Amino acid sequence: MELTLAPIPFHWSRDERRDFYARIADEAPVDTVVLGELICSKRAPFFEADLPDIAERLEAGGKRVIWSSLAEILLKRERKATDDLCAGDDDRMVEANNAAALSALAGRPHRVGPMMNVYNEETMSWLAARGATHFSLPPELPRAGVAVMTDAARRAGLGIEVQVFGRASLAVSARCYHARAHGRTKDNCQFVCEDDPDGMPLATMDGDPFLMVNGIQTLSRSYVNLAAHVPDMRTMGVSALRLIPQRQDMVAVAKVIAAVAADRIDGDEAAARLDDMQMDVPFSNGFWLGEAGYRRIARAS
Repeated sequence: MELTLAPIPFHWSRDERRDFYARIADEAPVDTVVLGELICSKRAPFFEADLPDIAERLEAGGKRVIWSSLAEILLKRERKATDDLCAGDDDRMVEANNAAALSALAGRPHRVGPMMNVYNEETMSWLAARGATHFSLPPELPRAGVAVMTDAARRAGLGIEVQVFGRASLAVSARCYHARAHGRTKDNCQFVCEDDPDGMPLATMDGDPFLMVNGIQTLSRSYVNLAAHVPDMRTMGVSALRLIPQRQDMVAVAKVIAAVAADRIDGDEAAARLDDMQMDVPFSNGFWLGEAGYRRIARAS
């Protein structure tokens, strides 16, 4: 089982991004790193000039680099950037996270990211016929659905990836609630999302913690934590495990997941080690077990 580090979904500073990826390159036992802006094209100019150096550093550290498309395309410049990313004038591998990228990549080997919401084997087969080789499944897909997908993927020679750590992406919108919550428009947001490097908390009308907001993206409040279920995934045939970058020690997280993926520790020990990190964020595994996604259920998969 390989480990994949997803794109940073938040608006981290340029220096923080560079430092983060330098440490990932040198210390994290991940096999693949997905680079690029996933959520908001307005953020890209802050760090895109650094991406070639970051990619080179990661590759020198033995990591495979994959390039992510945006999750949502609304503007002509976003469409052009996507076309340029998928142009095929080099050997880069792209992870498609929107339909425009799928269209631009048709006929070429590519990956399909979790924002595409591939929920069944028929969709997977159709996309594979157009060049997709690897599918990162949406985090709300339960174990029973993943089992069907992995069985079909194994027969077709495709890769299946499941998110095992980090906030679950629940929705993206054409409007930016992060800006609206601060009395600003999307076009004049003044990059207020930078003030919330792990997401902006959203509460119910009764004041109970509920969700997190990241620009146009709505996220779970909890971190998905499927460390205890990795042995089951290995038996099922899941080929890769996805980690979502959070404002936590992601090297330490990756080491725990790598250990359980390699069968050096069992699922209970992996879960206990993540608990010991005291992240001050609730964990959840409800989606995987076919229950309410926010719940953490202490029972075997």
